[in-house]
Amino acid sequence: MGICATCGNEYGSTFTITKDGRSFDFDSFECAIHKLAPSCAHCGCRVVGHGVQQDDTVYCCAHCAQQAGDTGLVDHN
Repeated sequence: MGICATCGNEYGSTFTITKDGRSFDFDSFECAIHKLAPSCAHCGCRVVGHGVQQDDTVYCCAHCAQQAGDTGLVDHN
């Protein structure tokens, strides 16, 4: 039985994700997203898809980047 790194649930079918040399056990993709996915610097939602990035700042879309003052970014097609 593993313990989820996000919610603490003890679960028989956890899975492990390794990122930047650190490993985490999760009981669901939802918990993995909450722990590992970056947040949009403008609206705060978790960036699960491609998103856009200006230097070290991540946005969920070009619209949020523009609203935050980072112009010139476009959504991936």
